Amino acid sequence: MTVQLITFDLDDTLWDVTPVMQDAEAALRNWLAMHAPRLGGVPVEHLWAIRARLLQGEPALKHRLSELRRRILFHALEGAGYSHDEALVLAEGGFQVFLAARHQVELFAEVHPTLEILANRFTLGVITNGNADVRRLGLADYFQFALCAEELGVGKPDPKPFQEALKRTGVAAQHAVHIGDHPSDDIAGAQAAGLRAIWFNPQGRAWEAEQAPDAQIGSLAELPALLHRWNRP
Repeated sequence: MTVQLITFDLDDTLWDVTPVMQDAEAALRNWLAMHAPRLGGVPVEHLWAIRARLLQGEPALKHRLSELRRRILFHALEGAGYSHDEALVLAEGGFQVFLAARHQVELFAEVHPTLEILANRFTLGVITNGNADVRRLGLADYFQFALCAEELGVGKPDPKPFQEALKRTGVAAQHAVHIGDHPSDDIAGAQAAGLRAIWFNPQGRAWEAEQAPDAQIGSLAELPALLHRWNRP
């Protein structure tokens, strides 16, 4: 089947997300220490307890990561003695510091060259459960759309994000492929929606899920050749 549409996961597919999130959390804590001293060195366990409580009351927040983080900060700040209005302002300020740091990613070296090749041959899109914005990363010119769980109200592995990608492009599922690192969210989710799925596996891990991916790659630089083989008559 000829490939026409390629969708990409972002975190841990176009960059390593762990150091990014560690730095973003550190930036947030430093900012809070300066601007919200009453909060003090709030234990991370306390923030996780607030998170669990919020999700229990409103499960849909798990797909709205930005709003969830804002609310966690607000409740922590209010609990530390800040007024409602002060907590709102500080929570938003802290969130913006976190979000800016969250976009300080180091793209894998092959990202730009690979996307440039593929964008000239295929329709490219993004399907992400995170809150990274390709416009802030200098990647928007490669992609015709970016779908995030926060805006859709549902995330991978639910088939709806993949179905929305097909709907937006008018491409049938058999002509689409998704690339990502997560066996459930990316591979099982894409396959459940009828797409082919390529597992991004730079660490060379063993596949442990029941249904195997349609292919796996250790580097994004392998994609053009793989897709060329799939598109040969």
